[in-house]
Amino acid sequence: MSDVLGGMRRVPLGVNDRAWEIADIMVANADAMRVASRTLGNGARVIDAGINAPGGYAAGAAIAEMCMGGLGDVDYAPVPIGGETWPGVRVWTDHPAVSCMASQYAGWTIQVGKYFAMGSGPLRAHARVEKELFEKLGYAETARRGVLVLETRNPATEEVAAWVAQKAGLAPDRLTFVVAPTASLAGGVQIAARILETGLHKMDALGFDLKKVVSGIGTAPLPPVAKNDLRGIGRTNDCILYGGQARYTVHADDAELAELVPKIPAAASKDYGTPFYEIFKRYGGDFYKIDPLLFSPAEVWLTSVESGKTYHAGYLNPEVLHASLLET
Repeated sequence: MSDVLGGMRRVPLGVNDRAWEIADIMVANADAMRVASRTLGNGARVIDAGINAPGGYAAGAAIAEMCMGGLGDVDYAPVPIGGETWPGVRVWTDHPAVSCMASQYAGWTIQVGKYFAMGSGPLRAHARVEKELFEKLGYAETARRGVLVLETRNPATEEVAAWVAQKAGLAPDRLTFVVAPTASLAGGVQIAARILETGLHKMDALGFDLKKVVSGIGTAPLPPVAKNDLRGIGRTNDCILYGGQARYTVHADDAELAELVPKIPAAASKDYGTPFYEIFKRYGGDFYKIDPLLFSPAEVWLTSVESGKTYHAGYLNPEVLHASLLET
């Protein structure tokens, strides 16, 4: 049964409980998954998947599914690009707006003193600090416990946990934080697994109603571990911008999809065409000077539920992938 909360429809998909179950599995299998769990003084749980613990592919897939609130399936699959086969990640979901945008999207800025990280995961659907986004999505969740994933090289502290708890209206001992740096195996996996989320975010930026998107499935190559987090940011972005493929099934008519699809792929951006690390340097390290419409899959397909027709735009770019992923 759904009800109304603050004018928004609340659907009991339980993304926080689903993610919490995944976190429990990670902790129960910590040695096998090469992660470490500890409880802070205020009761918050922190799972390290790449800072002091090595983490790995098992942890990366688990974190990616956790980011999607347990409503996305993440697995490894070969990805053919330019006559070569790359190790890759395959992601699908039947709840794209909720799993990708209400949960997976890294839209919550966590800034406490000198601590900074971008927060993703299902706790966002409970805290809803991004009011405009959640109003558009029409989704709200009242959770008894919550999970937040932080892309960072600095573990969450008691101060950070207390700040997040206050914003979310939950006690710190009802929170689980999962942390992994960009330049780690698990971190690289969970970012490449955002292949569907980036396309949805682009559609939202173009003014398309994400509630019309029925399902999505996509692939992206996996980035080799970079020598530092800045290089890692470059490689993980390039896997999506130049090697990502996303297919969406949509409730929309042919004219709307025909107009929308050429605007979605990364190639539609003025900043497209070189490794992301080089783009970042070109703008003097100012992330916010980069064209925000760059961040989307390389190739996109939209299929209309009404007509059954599929519309396609974009292309893979193995040359830029080679320059980014195989650089010395």
